Amino acid sequence: MKRTIEQVDVEGKRVLMRVDFNVPLQNGEIADDRRIQMALPSINSVLERGGTLTLMSHLGRPKGEGIEPEFSLKPVAERLAQLLGRPVFFGNENPTADIVLLENLRFDAGEKNGSKAFSEKLSSLGDIYCNDAFGTAHRNHASMVGVPAAMEGKPRVAGLLLASELQYLDDTIQNAKKPFVAVLGGAKVSDKMNAINHLLGKVDTILIGGAMAYTFLVASDESVGKSLVERDRIDDAKKILDAAAASPTDLLLPHDHICAQQIAHGTPVKITQEPIPEGWMGLDIGPETQARYANLLSLAKTIVWNGPMGVFETPPFDVGTQQIAEAIAKATEKGAVSIVGGGDSAAAIAAFDLESQITHISTGGGASLQMLEGKSFHSVEMLDNAL
Repeated sequence: MKRTIEQVDVEGKRVLMRVDFNVPLQNGEIADDRRIQMALPSINSVLERGGTLTLMSHLGRPKGEGIEPEFSLKPVAERLAQLLGRPVFFGNENPTADIVLLENLRFDAGEKNGSKAFSEKLSSLGDIYCNDAFGTAHRNHASMVGVPAAMEGKPRVAGLLLASELQYLDDTIQNAKKPFVAVLGGAKVSDKMNAINHLLGKVDTILIGGAMAYTFLVASDESVGKSLVERDRIDDAKKILDAAAASPTDLLLPHDHICAQQIAHGTPVKITQEPIPEGWMGLDIGPETQARYANLLSLAKTIVWNGPMGVFETPPFDVGTQQIAEAIAKATEKGAVSIVGGGDSAAAIAAFDLESQITHISTGGGASLQMLEGKSFHSVEMLDNAL
């Protein structure tokens, strides 16, 4: 376990905290402030105990060639001030204010390339380093790795959000209560291959959905019409199926599908089992698969979910994802530990208003997936171990 910000004396000290304020913006307005809200416990922990804060984050993907106004963190500073009920100084000019939010780190090319000079410049702004940015924990950027390296000898601790993510995605999975069920979906089997290989033998059951299922079905000699298939990954999918057959883990594929000829609301749909007719594509798991998966989830004690079951943004291809989300919520009510990976899965849980019924929703899609692959993060390894 890593030492957390709560376990270090901050009174009279300046904490340099890496947060993840990479929020969606629409016309300069914050469309979803959850990432700001998730950082509040760590921020308040410092302020309530007499510390001061310099916060640093990235937003979007600027070129690293100077200020690009559409990626400015100014709207975030304004929203943070509202949430805290106190002023937040924005910019790089006043390191002595109680709370400073620096401008977007990625306006400087030194952030992404891990520049030593940029890291040392940032490190001069704090007495204590705190990493509370799980969403970028898998990135070896200056603020994640270079700054703690430059602050060797000073406290380097985990924020409360990062500590929570590590607890659920590492400790809980390593010590999972059985039955342990993993639900993996999304478009590309290539995105989930390493996770599946890592989970084989560790989980009791892997439930496959989403477009990635069709690459597996082709690898099983099934006809899938014009469903999305990664042709260059069919051999890899065959190897995974062979490995699953030789392992104690059951890997299940959907056996009925909600199909259409195009992805559009109101388009004609049909429910089919294999083979899917030519000209039609599978866009969601079918009702028999939904029921089978839901039954297995109802028996689970530990559940990990990463990736939707279909094109859930376009009804009626959201039904499978909703059925899985509700089954996980019901299992959680009965005492299961449920962990939902970031990105589309978290968006689905929010869309179906089930956030309060899930044990843990990860803030980092890419980072949570890498943890399911069994990878460790250099940015986390650099933090102090708990005493």
